[in-house]
Amino acid sequence: MNALWSLIVVLLLAALALAGGSMEASRTLFGVLLPYAALLIFLAGVAYKVAKWAFSPVPFRIPTTAGQQKTLPWIKYGYLENPFTAVGVVLRMALEVLLFRSLFRNTKAELRQGPQLVYGENKWLWAAALAFHWSFLIILIRHLRFFLEPVPALVNMIAAADGFFQIGAPVLYATDVVILAALAYLLFRRFQDSQVRYISLFSDYFALYLLLGLAATGVLMRYFIREDVVAVKQLALGIATLHPVVPKEVGAIVLCHLFLLSVLVAYFPFSKLMHAGGVFLSPTRNLANNNRASRHVNPWNYPVKTHTYAEWEEEFHDKIKAAGLPLDKE
Repeated sequence: MNALWSLIVVLLLAALALAGGSMEASRTLFGVLLPYAALLIFLAGVAYKVAKWAFSPVPFRIPTTAGQQKTLPWIKYGYLENPFTAVGVVLRMALEVLLFRSLFRNTKAELRQGPQLVYGENKWLWAAALAFHWSFLIILIRHLRFFLEPVPALVNMIAAADGFFQIGAPVLYATDVVILAALAYLLFRRFQDSQVRYISLFSDYFALYLLLGLAATGVLMRYFIREDVVAVKQLALGIATLHPVVPKEVGAIVLCHLFLLSVLVAYFPFSKLMHAGGVFLSPTRNLANNNRASRHVNPWNYPVKTHTYAEWEEEFHDKIKAAGLPLDKE
């Protein structure tokens, strides 16, 4: 039911955007007002989340470790598995962010007939997640050509590298195929794996369907439904320069694509997608494990009035003695 309702919601959002983009009276709403509102919600939400995480007390070093801690000089320690210095933390974080190192090392456990607990590799999840995130990043960089004039050379280079495998016209971007395949696998995994399906919530399916809708509308515009690229760039430049205008040549599918992006942007800070920023503020990842070299004292400790046993015994002396219990002080 979670998968069905989330699909219905995304389809309704897409239908609403297509209908609104087809009516002249609502084109400004979907092409200007909603994108600006989504951006403001995104900035405010991200700032709130980051501030909340930044001011959360972390009195002790609690990094997740998977190797030998640094101890004696003649014992080899895990430089990346159990970083002792800030350099080790930076390298470990870089591998996490760029290559999803911990997900690569993830294993799956299955209870088979016997009963027998079996552990196995789970590399397909790592490959799909890595493919999706890198494809999404490259697509975002490619889209900068709509918001910048002149277009930076780096953006053109990335677009050229992405479209090296040319099939017909327009050029087929590899990331368009990869991102659809990766999202399809991630969705299929939630349906196929009973354990993952059991813990999947409405928000999990909603994010996947929303990303699939965003990618699908983009692919439709590029390869199947021809749109006026000049008009689309005029719309994007107007939004970026705070001089918004919605040219009449911009079709409803463009506004639908922009609306789904706006929903994703506004939803981002309040969803699990916010792990993109949270990974940098996670104390299990961004702290060096130097507990044996340095003593870490909780800076939030404050004087607490205590009630010692001697004071307790003096307070209840008569009752303890009447009950025949031993006393430290007669």
